[in-house]
Amino acid sequence: MASAAASAAGLALAAFVSYEMTTRILTSTISSRDDQMLGGMWSVVATLFVFRQSYRESVGAALSRAAATSVSFILCLGYLLAFRFTAVGMAIVIAIGAVVLMMAGRPGDVMTTSITTAVVLVVAGINPVHAWIQPILRLVDTLIGIAVGVAALWAGKKLHSPAPLSMEITKETLS
Repeated sequence: MASAAASAAGLALAAFVSYEMTTRILTSTISSRDDQMLGGMWSVVATLFVFRQSYRESVGAALSRAAATSVSFILCLGYLLAFRFTAVGMAIVIAIGAVVLMMAGRPGDVMTTSITTAVVLVVAGINPVHAWIQPILRLVDTLIGIAVGVAALWAGKKLHSPAPLSMEITKETLS
């Protein structure tokens, strides 16, 4: 019970830190309040995605999230530099991302890339002025969230790991 409570507290704290860092980094000079809040939410999603039971699982999830977001970033930025948001365009970009990832041997990242692509393109459609900046902002949000999630789990594990023995017990010590 205490372990579950500590883990939940660590998760909540990581989400809070991720949101605060992102919303403070995305100041009103580079984005609107809506973009700041969306960025905070997207950063929290990335933090939650990578906050796993073990450090190894978290690093694996972080690498997966970074790969998926990177593919989405490239595809969305390219699309938005050439076209305005349309539902057909979004579907085509999602399909291209799926093919790229399957051909790269990363079919497990298709879902995350597709979700990221849908969010980025729909948000760009909601506010089409400077829509091309959305992939950049969402990449930054995700990287902050990944870093906070992995760091929080690492710190939590360090705080809860048993202290190493200060003296090795050997045959000579017992004599």
